[in-house]
Amino acid sequence: MFARRRPLLRAAAVGGTAYVAGKHMANKQAEQQYTDEDQEARLSALEQQQAAGYGQPPPPGYGQPPPPGYGQPPPPGYGPPPPGYGQPPPPGYGPPPPGYGQPPPPGYGPPPPGYGQPPPAEPEPAAGSSIADQLNQLVELHKQGALTDEEFATAKASVLGSG
Repeated sequence: MFARRRPLLRAAAVGGTAYVAGKHMANKQAEQQYTDEDQEARLSALEQQQAAGYGQPPPPGYGQPPPPGYGQPPPPGYGPPPPGYGQPPPPGYGPPPPGYGQPPPPGYGPPPPGYGQPPPAEPEPAAGSSIADQLNQLVELHKQGALTDEEFATAKASVLGSG
């Protein structure tokens, strides 16, 4: 009984797979045909638009020489000068304000020496100092902001590990 089911199951699986593949290919061909027809319709419409423009007479004056004086500068004295031409400047266009071009006031100079430099390295503990003194030194540096939390933890571990 079981020997018969396997060939049937295998045939059903193969048939189902073939059906899905065939359906996919049919859909793909239909989509390609639709795309080709749409592209062909667009091309023919564009060719008709272009063909409609050919063969018509050119606009009046097309191909005629330009009138005399075309492209030449105007003769001297032609036209009035623009408004305000040759007049004194309006108020506010005078000399620059006081202090313009002068050196900056104090406090605007270069940064003080050491600005932007990393903080000084933590001092090495003295060889004869006790572990408590070293830890107090580290706590003070941490409170002053010279050591970050990570640096403080690393230094504390090294002091406690060396003792």
